[in-house]
Amino acid sequence: MVQTIPARDISLYELEEKFGLQLSTDSNFFTEWTENLPTLTDAEKQAIARVKSNYLNLNKHRLMSEEAVKMVVLSPLLDLAGFYQPPFEIETETSVEISAEDESFIVKGNIDVLVIQKYFWVLVIESKSSKFDVMTALPQALAYMLDRPNSAQPTFGLLINGREFVFVKMIQQEHPWYARSYALSIERDSELHQVLSILKRLGELIVLFPPDN
Repeated sequence: MVQTIPARDISLYELEEKFGLQLSTDSNFFTEWTENLPTLTDAEKQAIARVKSNYLNLNKHRLMSEEAVKMVVLSPLLDLAGFYQPPFEIETETSVEISAEDESFIVKGNIDVLVIQKYFWVLVIESKSSKFDVMTALPQALAYMLDRPNSAQPTFGLLINGREFVFVKMIQQEHPWYARSYALSIERDSELHQVLSILKRLGELIVLFPPDN
C-alpha cells in the first residue's frame, strides 16, 4: 500500500529511512557559507540596514506572516544578490513529488516561494509566532531538494523565518548527503552582512554550473 505524506509533515527520520538521506559531519563538506565570501560595498550595507530597520519596525507591531517575510526581508535580499537578473529565473508554487526506491512512500508538496536556476531552492516558513523556529522548515526543504537526486552538481537551500537564516547544501553520491549552516540572525549586523555575502557567493558558483542536459 502506497503511503502519501505532505512535505510539510515529513520528518528527518522518515527522510533518512525512506530516502537514505544522511547528515555530513565533514567540516569541508559545506564551506561555501564561510569561505571566499565577497566583500559588501557601502551601498549594499546601507541597503541591508534598511531591510533590518523595516523588519524590526514591522515586527514590533505584530509577528510577521509568511507573506510579509517574503516581501520585507527575502525579496530585497535576493534583489541585492542579483537573483532577479540573467542568467537566473524565478518559479513559484512549483509542485514536487518524490518517491522511495520501492515506491511505497511518496512525498508531495509545493515550493511556495522561489526556485532559482534549479540549483538554489528557497523556502519561507510561517512565522505567526516566535515558537516557529527556522529549523522547523529543514525536513520540508530537504524533501524538496531531493527532487534533484541525479544532479551532478550540489543543490543549495535557504530557510528563513524573517529573524533567522539557515543555508543548506545537498550532494547526491551513493546516498544524498546534506549539511547546514548555523542560524544567522537579522538582529546582528555582521551576520546579516554574511547572509548577503553568502547569497552573492552562491550566485557566483551557480553561474559556473553546467546547464541541465
